Amino acid sequence: MDAARGRSGAGRTATSPQPADPSRARWRVAALGYHEIADAPGESGFRRPGALPYRFSRAELEAHLDAIAACGASVACVDALDLDAPGVHTILTFDDGGRSALTAAAALERRGWRGHFFIITGRIGAPGFLDAAGIRRLREAGHVIGSHSHTHPDIFRALDAAAMAREWQESRDRLEQLLGEPCVHASVPGGDVSRHVFASAAAAGLRWLFTSEPWLSARRVDGCWVLGRVVLKRGVSAPRVAELATGRSWGRALALRRLKGMARRAAPPLYRLYVERLVRDEK
Repeated sequence: MDAARGRSGAGRTATSPQPADPSRARWRVAALGYHEIADAPGESGFRRPGALPYRFSRAELEAHLDAIAACGASVACVDALDLDAPGVHTILTFDDGGRSALTAAAALERRGWRGHFFIITGRIGAPGFLDAAGIRRLREAGHVIGSHSHTHPDIFRALDAAAMAREWQESRDRLEQLLGEPCVHASVPGGDVSRHVFASAAAAGLRWLFTSEPWLSARRVDGCWVLGRVVLKRGVSAPRVAELATGRSWGRALALRRLKGMARRAAPPLYRLYVERLVRDEK
């Protein structure tokens, strides 16, 4: 695996590392995060209350993709980006590795696009989740496959350094064995991040890490590019998705995220209880 690089960024805030190279400030990524694309509850992915707001129907996804295409956004994979090109690069991601990833992938492929699919490796082959053959099928079609941790800790930043390292390394190892190639992409489970989360990803050999923070500018942390996303929730309109895909109105999303962050930090024990209730799987 790649060796971790020396730590940098003294004096930066825990969750807002700045672009390491000022010449990259013009490089902006409008990454949109999805989860399940399914018409029936329990059809794919987690069966828990907290998953419902992030579930879209097939028709809703098709409407979103049509709107993105109509606005002229060019959807690309992060590895293919020209880091010296100005403008906004649109990226589509899908977390968890539910079976509906194949549905989402087919919708992208019909438009000549490819996406990023982040897998909870401890769920591979479980009911509602992709099996090994499904993951290989995505990769063979040209999609990016990455880690979404091994067990999906729902408050990832609450883990100690050793636990973070285990989550990333176990997940990377399983995907590398499955696909026969290095795994250098990941997204943070649960959405809560910190400087320690970024450093743990870099130390594990990850080179691209997607968060749930609405940042358009990429950050560099210990050799790992940290990218923001707007994680979409049910009820968002197709025109709004198209607006976000072209890099517009991200300030509104960032303001809302900051308000939620303030609420989380104000009462950590209550937040933990809230999360535990949301993520309790239904039987």
